[in-house]
Amino acid sequence: QLQLVESGGGLVQAGGSLRLSCAASGRTFSSYAMAWFRQTPGKERDIVAAIRRSGGTTYYADSVKGRFTISRHTAKNTVYLQMNSLKPEDTAVYICAAASSPSLRVGVRDYDHWGQGTQVTVSS
Repeated sequence: QLQLVESGGGLVQAGGSLRLSCAASGRTFSSYAMAWFRQTPGKERDIVAAIRRSGGTTYYADSVKGRFTISRHTAKNTVYLQMNSLKPEDTAVYICAAASSPSLRVGVRDYDHWGQGTQVTVSS
């Protein structure tokens, strides 16, 4: 079983930056496509960014393009989400996910391993 543990969330002012980390253990990290989702109370979980297991292809939601960057470090079994120019509407719980797939995946149902999430709050 693959375990995912997020860190790096917190409170930041609008315009600021945060870097989220997701440490994977228990299985071969390089076998998984990875993604970050976010969720606010009463709403569905939405994809923020995804990256192929090779790291060569990425996907970003329109709302974060140009501001967020997803990356992965195979030797550290870690995927990152660098978030710049944060806005109050970015406030959410950010959740790391893994999919047993060689290709890029962007749907919630494509992912079968989930972390517990880390809270990001952006104040105006």
